[in-house]
Amino acid sequence: MTRFNWPVLMRAGVRGLGLTPGEFWALTPAELALMLGHGSGAAPLDRARLDELLQAYPDRKGDQNNE
Repeated sequence: MTRFNWPVLMRAGVRGLGLTPGEFWALTPAELALMLGHGSGAAPLDRARLDELLQAYPDRKGDQNNE
């Protein structure tokens, strides 16, 4: 039987993913693993990738969708 390291998982969920404790405890282990980038889903967006997207698509004042 595999044991979970709850303190590490809680730190990853609450600090790393920004989940509230209630949101963390509502997840299944499979959902949490997927959100942490494990399994068949895509890895979560990290700060470096967000910065790349901000460079590629900067906010502009007066944009039709961003006034």
